[in-house]
Amino acid sequence: MAGTFLTVVLSYLLGAIPTSAVAGRIAGMNLRRQGSGNLGSTNVFRVLGPKYGVPVLMIDMAKGAAVVLAIGPLLSAASPLGPTGLRLLAGLAAIAGHVWPCFTGFRGGKGVATAAGVFLALSPLATLAGLILWLVVFLSTRYVSIGSMSAAIILPFAVAIEARARGTPQSLPLIVVAVVISLFVFVTHRSNIARLLNGNENRFHRRSKREK
Repeated sequence: MAGTFLTVVLSYLLGAIPTSAVAGRIAGMNLRRQGSGNLGSTNVFRVLGPKYGVPVLMIDMAKGAAVVLAIGPLLSAASPLGPTGLRLLAGLAAIAGHVWPCFTGFRGGKGVATAAGVFLALSPLATLAGLILWLVVFLSTRYVSIGSMSAAIILPFAVAIEARARGTPQSLPLIVVAVVISLFVFVTHRSNIARLLNGNENRFHRRSKREK
């Protein structure tokens, strides 16, 4: 059990690294008071542009991939969950760390980028399908939230198709976790859903210098 506990702690702490908050400080801004106020890569893009947004997005995804590819396998021998179970648990812990980071008062991002990194390591083709759908929906609507939720909807199906095509052992736990994370994306986007239903969700655009 020591390996399981250590995996959860390390994965959570890595996921909790407040990339967006750090980017804001480097730029001399408190992102909690800018844009949507969310500490996620979308708000960094909106407020600070791609110069900061791209690195933040890449790092947030890398946090998810790193725990699956490094921390989970490293400690799997000391856990009764085995390699697959521990990798999945590590991914969930990293996503939780990103959404509820201890370093910023347990107020972080919405977990989409970190979840994408987790599944990029676990099920790359399914993740690629989700990212393509996200891009298509985003470019069509300019709503990041709709793109994220659309990708979340197809993720479990894409994971199941990839697992079946590859003949991946223990694919059921992977599909179950994909369903859990997809539902979680909708939970973290509940305020966006409310705004969409009310017709006042903001389309994505980078704030002009005048707005800043």
